[in-house]
Amino acid sequence: MKKSAGAEKKKSRRSSASVQNVSRDPGSDTPPRKQAAKKDVFQLFAEKVRDHKDLISRWAVLQETRVEYFRGKDFVSFMKNHPELKEILESNRNLEAEDIANILLQKNILVRCDRVVKTVRPGKKKLSTWPAHLEIFPEQVFSENDAFFAWTFVKRRPLWQTLLSFIWPVLTLAICLFPVYPHRCKLLILYCCAGVLLLILSLLLSRATIFGAAWIILGKRFWFFPNILAEEATLRELFRFWPKKDEEERPKWTARLFYAIVAMLVILLLRHHAPDEAARARYQKRMSNIIDDVLEWSPSLALSGMMEKQTVFNATENNNTSNESNVTSQSENVTSADETGSSEESDQYKNDR
Repeated sequence: MKKSAGAEKKKSRRSSASVQNVSRDPGSDTPPRKQAAKKDVFQLFAEKVRDHKDLISRWAVLQETRVEYFRGKDFVSFMKNHPELKEILESNRNLEAEDIANILLQKNILVRCDRVVKTVRPGKKKLSTWPAHLEIFPEQVFSENDAFFAWTFVKRRPLWQTLLSFIWPVLTLAICLFPVYPHRCKLLILYCCAGVLLLILSLLLSRATIFGAAWIILGKRFWFFPNILAEEATLRELFRFWPKKDEEERPKWTARLFYAIVAMLVILLLRHHAPDEAARARYQKRMSNIIDDVLEWSPSLALSGMMEKQTVFNATENNNTSNESNVTSQSENVTSADETGSSEESDQYKNDR
């Protein structure tokens, strides 16, 4: 530990001296104002290095902000394999990788970070190679020994992301207009979405089955597509097929036997309570009716249905009105007939007397 601390102090002194030489730059005849107007060569170098595919990097959370970071030893090996990138530094092309990193740190292009979790978690043999949560390291000096460095500048947005930002509103509008599509387009979209959903569910079920079988039988952990459910992963990491190396301890045979019995009981329970053919037929008919209602809906049919309802409602109102008028007239006729009959009976009674 003392040797490593002393080595880092020597590196920091050497880097500070190199930075002073770079800031003075006696060989340059460019005036200070022109140098300020010209873009910093170290910023150009950092952008070029960050966009390079050979520098291994990951994403993590640093003070509630997602940052892209790399390891110190990976940066040193990257610079050894790609010395042509130093040509961007012009007069500083002869600097070592450590000196370049220290200049980037002093220019706040990089920031040294440390892992938040510094203890080995239960069930694992060593710390994570790429931690998901970072914190700022007190001493901003380059080191290769378990040191992480995050980029502080915003990466330039590629062209496909700009095009995608214009496509999203159009796609949202197209989804909202799905009910007015022609019948063939609705069928095509329905089959495509059902196929994608079936593919995702089959993938998740198959990887879970393989993991469970390998864990119970062999005591190994094999997660194919290990990052398929990761919240923070690049597109390249998301579809990585081969699993990572199993760094955790081998499970006990008692735990494997217990989960094997639990799996058998769950399978038997699901088989016992599985629906019969009649229930499956009813469920299929119900779902097909729902899907048919969605596919066969159209504005013309909806408007015609509304007009038919309005016509039926008006006809019903007219019938009710005519019925009420007929009843009223009939009641009036009955009343007048009663009055006439009563008057005739009174006249006859008077004549008899």
